[in-house]
Amino acid sequence: MADQEPVTLSIEGGIAEIRISNPPVNALSAAVRGGLVRAAEAAAADPSVRAVVVTAEGRTFIAGADITEFGKPPIPPSLPEAIAALEGLAKPVVAAINGAALGGGLEVALGCHARVAAPAARLGLPEIKLGLLPGAGGTQRLPRLVGAVPALRLMTDGNPVSAGDAQAMGLVDEVAEDALAAARALALRLADAGRPTPSRDRMDLGSREAFEEAAAALLKKGAENPSIGACVDAVRAAFDKPFEEGMAAERAHFLRLREDPRSKALRHVFLAERAAARIPGLPKGTKPRPVERAAVIGAGTMGGGIAMSFANAGIPVTLIETSEENLARGLERVAGNYATSVKRGSLSEEARAKRMGLIEGKVGLEAAAGADVIVEAVFEEMGLKKEIFGKLQEIARPGAVLATNTSYLDVDEIAASTRRPGDVLGMHFFSPANVMKLLEVVRGRETAPDALATAVELGRKLAKVPVVSGVCYGFIGNRMLARRTAMAERLLQEGALPQEVDKALTDFGFRMGPFAMADLAGLDIGWRIRKATGKTSPVADALCEAGRLGQKTKRGYYDYSGDGRTGTPDPEVLALIERVSAEQGLTRRSIPQEEILERLLYPMINEGARILEEGVAARAGDIDTVWLNGYGWPAWTGGPMFHADLVGLPRIVARLRDFAAASGDDSLQPAALLLRLAESGGSFASLDQKEAA
Repeated sequence: MADQEPVTLSIEGGIAEIRISNPPVNALSAAVRGGLVRAAEAAAADPSVRAVVVTAEGRTFIAGADITEFGKPPIPPSLPEAIAALEGLAKPVVAAINGAALGGGLEVALGCHARVAAPAARLGLPEIKLGLLPGAGGTQRLPRLVGAVPALRLMTDGNPVSAGDAQAMGLVDEVAEDALAAARALALRLADAGRPTPSRDRMDLGSREAFEEAAAALLKKGAENPSIGACVDAVRAAFDKPFEEGMAAERAHFLRLREDPRSKALRHVFLAERAAARIPGLPKGTKPRPVERAAVIGAGTMGGGIAMSFANAGIPVTLIETSEENLARGLERVAGNYATSVKRGSLSEEARAKRMGLIEGKVGLEAAAGADVIVEAVFEEMGLKKEIFGKLQEIARPGAVLATNTSYLDVDEIAASTRRPGDVLGMHFFSPANVMKLLEVVRGRETAPDALATAVELGRKLAKVPVVSGVCYGFIGNRMLARRTAMAERLLQEGALPQEVDKALTDFGFRMGPFAMADLAGLDIGWRIRKATGKTSPVADALCEAGRLGQKTKRGYYDYSGDGRTGTPDPEVLALIERVSAEQGLTRRSIPQEEILERLLYPMINEGARILEEGVAARAGDIDTVWLNGYGWPAWTGGPMFHADLVGLPRIVARLRDFAAASGDDSLQPAALLLRLAESGGSFASLDQKEAA
C-alpha cells in the first residue's frame, strides 16, 4: 500500500500490522473503511501471517465517524462491512488501543477478537449525544461481551470509561504501557492457542430480569429521548434474536433516529460547537500567547467562580480584592463550593486541596503584575471598569491579556481607557462560572489577533465552549434575551399570567421559565440595570417597589413562603399586574399558549438575524451554541436559529408582522436578513454552509 494512504499493512514476525493514519483523530472515512477491508483481505491471503494487530498513529485510536460525511450519500464499504472483514478472519485479530476509542472506533475494537489498551485510553459509545445509537454492531457485540446491563449503561450514558474500568468490565483484555507491543505478544499467543470466540458469538448477557429493571428506570428517566428507547430495544434483541437479526433491528433503529428532527438537531449542535471554535478573520499562522498564571479582579460570586475555573484547569490564579474583609469572604465562598463538591462525591479531598492551593488571595491591583491573563469581574459600572483598566495598563506585564467579564457594556470604551487596546477583550463567563460551559469572547475593534486566539484557546483549557462575539450592548446572548424579557413583560400586561408564560417555555423544553428564573436570580439585578440605563419594565418595577425581589425575600412573581424554593401563584401578583395593565391602558385577554411561545421566541430569532447581519456573530450556529450552553435552550430543538429553519422563515416573518401591527412596535418588524432569506427560500443553515465553504 502507498504511504499516503490512511491505512497501511506491514508484516513482520508472522504478524500483519494494520495501521490507521488519518489525522487528526483517525476518523472512519470512506478511505479508512476501504483500507481496513483491503488490509484484512491481504492478511487473510498471506500464508506467512499468523495473527493480525490493528493499531493507529497519534494519541487517538479511532474517534468515530468522519463528520464531513454527515448528511451525504453513503460511500461503500460501510462500517459494518469493514468490521465484518476483520471479525471474519480465521487468524486472531487484536486491537492495540493507544488512545480514545469512541463510537465507531470502539465498534471496530469490538469486532476484533481481543483488545489491549494503553492506560490513558478512553472507550465509549457517545452516539446518544447525537440523537442516535451505535449503528455498526455496538448494541449487539457489547452486551454479548460484557453483559446487557453494563452495555446499556455505557451506550445510554454516552460518556467514555477509562482503560482500567474497561478491563474490569471485560471490555479490554489487557492494559499495558506499550499497548502495541502487548497486543503483538497477545496475538502470537492466541495464534498458538486458537482464535478466541468473537464478541458476536458470545452470550454473556447476564440476568434478563436485571436488564429489564435497568431498562425500565432508563425509559422513565429519559422518556423524551428517542435514543434511549432505541438502545433498550436493540439490546433486548440480543436476548431474543440471533446476531444477524439483532443487527437488522439495530440498523432499523439507526435509520429511523437519523431522520428524527430531534436527532438532526443534536447533530447540528455537535457540528455548530466545533464550527464555533474556528475564529473568523484570524490571520493565518496566528498563535495564542502562553498563559501560565492568571489573575481575577473581584472576589464576588462571579470572580470566585472564574478563579475556580482556572484552578480546576491547573492554572495558578491570584484572586484580588480591595480589602482583607472582602477577600476573606470571597475565599470562604470558594472553599465552601469545593467542600460541597467533596461532600457530593464529585471531587476528592486530595483534588480539593490541590485546587485551593492554586488560588492565592491578595489585596490591591498590584498583585496582578505577574499574570499572563487578567480577568476583571467587578460591578457592571462603566466608570469603575475604566478606572481599573486605566491602572492595569501600568501594572500588567507587557503582552498580558486584559479581559473584562462585562455582560453588557462596551468593550471598545473600556479598551479606550488604556494605551494598550490590542490586549483588551471581553471574556463573558456565565454564572456559576465554575459550572456553566459558555464563554462569550468579545472581540474589540482593536483587539490583537493573538490576544483573541489566546482567549479562545484559554476557554477550551477551562473546559468552556468559547464563542466569538463582536461588540454591542449585551453581545449575542443577553441582546437576544432582552427581547424575550421585554415580550414576557408585555404578555403579562396584555393578559397572560406568570405561570402561563413560564409553562410555554418549560413545555418547549426549557428547565425554567423567565419569571421563575428571575425570582431565582433576584429581581433587583434587572431593576438596578434599568435604573442605571433609564429603562422601565412596569410589572417588574412594581414588584421590586413592593419589596418582592424573588426567592431571597420569599416573594417575587411567585410566593415562596413554603419551602423557600417552590413558587406558587400569588393573588397579590395578579392584582398588581391588573393594576399595571389598567395604568397602561390595556384591556386584558386570555392568550393561547401557542401565541405566548411564538411571541417569546420569534423576536429573539429576529434579533439573532440582526446580530448576523451586523457581523456580531459569524454564524447562525454560533448563536445556537450560545443559547444551548449559556441559557438552557433544549438541545433537541437545536437552538433558536436551527428552530427557525424548522418552523419556516416565511411563517416567522408573517407572525412578526402580526405582532408589530398589533402592538405598534416597529422593532418587531422582520429584520432585513430574515426577510431576504424568507423571500428567497433560504435558511440560516444555508448561510453557515456558505461560510464553511
